[in-house]
Amino acid sequence: MPSSVTSMFWISLAAVIAPLVAGLIPRRLIPEVVFLLGFGVVLGPYGVELAAKDEAIDMLSQLGLAMLFLLAGYEIELKELTSRTGRRALYTWLVCLGLAFGLVAVLHVAKVLDGEIALAIALTSTTLGTLLPILRDSGLLPTPIGKAVMRHGAFGELGPIVAIAILLGARGPVVSLLILIAFAGFAVLMSLPPTRLKSETSRFLELVRLGSETTGQIPVRLTLLLLMTLIAVATAFELDIILAAFAAGFILRRALPAGNERLETKIDGLAFGLLIPIFFVVSGMVVDPEAIAENPSALLAILALILVARGLPVFVVSRFGGLPSEQMDRRDSLGVALFAATGLPIIVAVTSVAVTAGEMSTENASLLVAGGATTVLLFPMLGTLLTTRTPEREPSPTVLP
Repeated sequence: MPSSVTSMFWISLAAVIAPLVAGLIPRRLIPEVVFLLGFGVVLGPYGVELAAKDEAIDMLSQLGLAMLFLLAGYEIELKELTSRTGRRALYTWLVCLGLAFGLVAVLHVAKVLDGEIALAIALTSTTLGTLLPILRDSGLLPTPIGKAVMRHGAFGELGPIVAIAILLGARGPVVSLLILIAFAGFAVLMSLPPTRLKSETSRFLELVRLGSETTGQIPVRLTLLLLMTLIAVATAFELDIILAAFAAGFILRRALPAGNERLETKIDGLAFGLLIPIFFVVSGMVVDPEAIAENPSALLAILALILVARGLPVFVVSRFGGLPSEQMDRRDSLGVALFAATGLPIIVAVTSVAVTAGEMSTENASLLVAGGATTVLLFPMLGTLLTTRTPEREPSPTVLP
């Protein structure tokens, strides 16, 4: 088996080549993530076996996953989630979950796939962390389309995370729900720092600002401390680290409601420059191409299930939901639906939990992860081609006489 150093060399090489290859494609229609996953398949144990997933590599991969969800949580504004359109996105996800369980029940009767609960949760996921750089690069993030994707994506990540904790927990739904509430309470307490520390005259705040441009890099270290604290608490509660990372992003946004460009640039450098590429390459290493080649119809069925369970409700809501001014045309609604149906990190997480618990076979897990990777390959590209790029107009200032 390759050593950690050898594996990291090949993973690092893949991380450098992937954006270069993606940049050669017009309009960057194929996301960099797809190439990272593809390189992982080639380098991993089901390919040429140049890289292996050991304890050290797995730790870096988990940190990459955590940073991915921290950034996703940081991009979400609480008022967007609690607004009328935000509540509509929540109801849409609940409809998606009910529809997914209905579809999975039919598959269970037909004995097509195992791991019904895990499959249903995976069908409702949206990989907001993966979509974030795609929306940024395509110029869609500040548009109404981008904001709609962010709303649906927030619940498409948070909803499945909560469902994993409750429905796939080994302690039963009731106890798992109580533990989840306890963790949420701890996260709320962490989001309420003493008033003195938030004061402009705070000595602590002054030290943080002074340390931001020195080798101390205090804001970055505080962000990592926040993330690792919540991960440690989530691990003690036997919850998935994705939930902790998402909560850390929310707390960071609460601490910096107006954002902080310097801190964001540094965190992006750490996340997208090092940790997140490792996560995607390692995710590709667990995909078994033979399992997919032996059952291509199952892969197509998974894609169809994702489109029906997640894409269809989002399309209907985007096209016909809300006030007439909030409704999108058919092309934009279809684009939002395709973005919302793009899923991978949650699928990787839920299949990992299901396989560990013995509720899903590794072959079906490979098919499900491959289905998620295919959505990342196809759906954002189609969504980008379909959607317009007109930024949302700011309201005209009121001119007083």
